[in-house]
Amino acid sequence: MQRISTIDDLTTGLDALCVIDPRLENVRATAGDVPLRRTEPGFRSLVSIVISQQVSRASADAIFGRLINLADPLTPEVLLTAGDELFREAGLSRPKQRAVLAVSRAVLDGLDLSRLCDLDVEAAISAMTAVPGIGLWTAQVYLLSAAGHPDIFPARDVALQSAVGHALAIDPRPGEKALIKIAESWSPYRGVASRLFWAYYRQTRGREGAPPS
Repeated sequence: MQRISTIDDLTTGLDALCVIDPRLENVRATAGDVPLRRTEPGFRSLVSIVISQQVSRASADAIFGRLINLADPLTPEVLLTAGDELFREAGLSRPKQRAVLAVSRAVLDGLDLSRLCDLDVEAAISAMTAVPGIGLWTAQVYLLSAAGHPDIFPARDVALQSAVGHALAIDPRPGEKALIKIAESWSPYRGVASRLFWAYYRQTRGREGAPPS
């Protein structure tokens, strides 16, 4: 299936989703504009996603903003030679500092973050999750935003769980396993469904729940 690279690709996917599951017509109408959410593959994008793990979007944006001001340019070499004080000043927790440094070492050891975008989903996720601190959610979000993989749904994402629960009147909101099952029917457009429900969350909650892109 074609990658999600343009707004036209996204619109085509949304149209198809609403045929597959007519309930999503109302979700789409409520969500309004659904952003493309694409970013350039590479180190900067992955570090930004690592920082966004388990914190609000506003907090992630603030931390990443401080980091890129302190580590200029934002490269593996610069981060590996930086002291702990830089990470403390940026606001990274110890686990995230370790994860960012592990990604830095992996990239210098040959992990090609651009080439990963050309692999199939399973191979790319396997390579990424071999890096300490990179879990399934981080790998999935990177492949959605940097590679435009069309059929990924990060079911661990709390904003997606909340949005799907609200939109489809599921109480309590579905957890990861339940959401994986729900999203199966949206294949092969689960990457489009992710964008749709992030947009729905933003519209209904009044704040951004999607990770940075």
